[in-house]
Amino acid sequence: MTYAVLRRCAGWLLLLPLTAVLLLGAAAPASAHATLIGTDPAEGAVLDAAPERVTFTFNESVIGVPAGIRVFDATGEEVASSATVKDARLLVDLDEEVGEGTFVVVWRLVSADGHPIGGSLSFSVGEPSDVVDVPSTSADATTTAPLHLSVVRWIGYVGLLVAAGVAAFAVLFLPGGRESDASRRRLQTAGRLAASVAAVGWLAAVPLVALYQLGLPASALGDGSTWSALAPAEYVVPAAVVAGLLVAVLALPATAPDRARAGLVLAGCAVGLAAPAFTGHTRATSPEVLVVAVDVLHLVAGAVWLGGLVAVGLVLADLASRDDSGALVLSRFSTWASAVLAALVVTGTFSAWRIAGSWGALLDTGYGGLLLVKVLIVLVAIAIAVWNRFSLLPRLRGATRRRDRRDAAGVLVRTTLAEAGVLVAVLLVTGFLVDRSPEVAVAVESPGAGAGSAEQSVELDDLSALVTLEPAAVGPATVTIALADEAGRPAEGFEAPRLSLSTKGVDLGAVSLTNLGPGTYSGDVVIPTVGEWEVQVSLRTTEFDNPVRTVTFDVG
Repeated sequence: MTYAVLRRCAGWLLLLPLTAVLLLGAAAPASAHATLIGTDPAEGAVLDAAPERVTFTFNESVIGVPAGIRVFDATGEEVASSATVKDARLLVDLDEEVGEGTFVVVWRLVSADGHPIGGSLSFSVGEPSDVVDVPSTSADATTTAPLHLSVVRWIGYVGLLVAAGVAAFAVLFLPGGRESDASRRRLQTAGRLAASVAAVGWLAAVPLVALYQLGLPASALGDGSTWSALAPAEYVVPAAVVAGLLVAVLALPATAPDRARAGLVLAGCAVGLAAPAFTGHTRATSPEVLVVAVDVLHLVAGAVWLGGLVAVGLVLADLASRDDSGALVLSRFSTWASAVLAALVVTGTFSAWRIAGSWGALLDTGYGGLLLVKVLIVLVAIAIAVWNRFSLLPRLRGATRRRDRRDAAGVLVRTTLAEAGVLVAVLLVTGFLVDRSPEVAVAVESPGAGAGSAEQSVELDDLSALVTLEPAAVGPATVTIALADEAGRPAEGFEAPRLSLSTKGVDLGAVSLTNLGPGTYSGDVVIPTVGEWEVQVSLRTTEFDNPVRTVTFDVG
């Protein structure tokens, strides 16, 4: 390699440690879902008289869903109630007189990022009931995105990026003469096919999102309330994607376009690519304007890269077989692709930093694991791109005979399509990331503490915590956390620890803790159902460090 080539390669390699530095740097955690920050009455509260209204307060606006809020007494009988959502508050009014005992409010809402959240609140009137038996409801449905929704999203994104990228390539990179008309017609057909695939993916996702957010079976699609419960963005974004691509591919001519036609194609591509940034994780990540702008740039760069590669694979052999047009087009596209690759690295790093929040989130969560898989696959695509640019492209440029150009172009087409295939795999991972959120879930188990109770231990930086649930059964229970240093002596964190309980579809929220002595805190809860319950432990150990761990208890 010449010195110039080595210098260019070194420039690309410098982007990799830059990415690592940005990911490893300190970042304020970004909330991917709405978080319950307070209730009135408090979890586990014992009241002298029944409240007329139960209030839930979240850290961001939420959206109500049909039959998402239900109230039950200790025997599982439903209590008449009505619910209202006002910005970040859920107001549940009890519409009938209730007696003494324990009551459970089971709720399911949709957060600003379009993901469902759910949980429950238990309180008692007079005194807690010995046994609490709450039936399963739609609010208990899983908040984990189903596989078929992720696959449909992947289809939609592949179609979007290929259609927009192919259309943009046709008006930006193809030569303007008649000799390129055959290649232009090929790209016109490919763009319309990809746009059709995108339309199917984005429109098919709408009913699937409705069922996912509301926790309902497919039969609920015949109910008008299912459709009316969706946020306007869930309709507007797919419609904008389809409309933008429709304009782009219908305006794409089979001959060299004039400036007006080319501008219309690019405008349609811009609308289609910008629309997805106005829903999903970016809506719940701050600063919203900057994150949305970065997301738009990320999608545009992805379309230029993936769609451009597909276009190169479709037209390069034809252009290269005639004259040096293939080398000129590929050289021009390669220059743009270099800038696009830099944009993808920077925007992808920023998005990961804001959504994941920290390096620990990348290592300790399923979301972070998928994100790292995506990064590794992108690195494979980058390696192929570097090989194409610095090895195969010079070979095509240096070919003087038609046969040599055709052979060199054939190799480039194969490697280019391989690179596009790797990017399709990247989009497959992205389809799963869209409906997932960074949530730490790390547990360290230890033997039970004795009859009727269970305990788990967990490491929180230099401190260890012993979490005890007594009894590990349905009904009133006590959660205790004892902190100790490496020598086993009672210890304290920078602030008091925070605990919260949840199980599949039910979230009891934060536990009100009382300090019992050095390093020991305790709080009362009411466990409404049997099953596997998770206790999330959060402790601010220093001014800047706040490890979060999760332990699991089997409640029988």
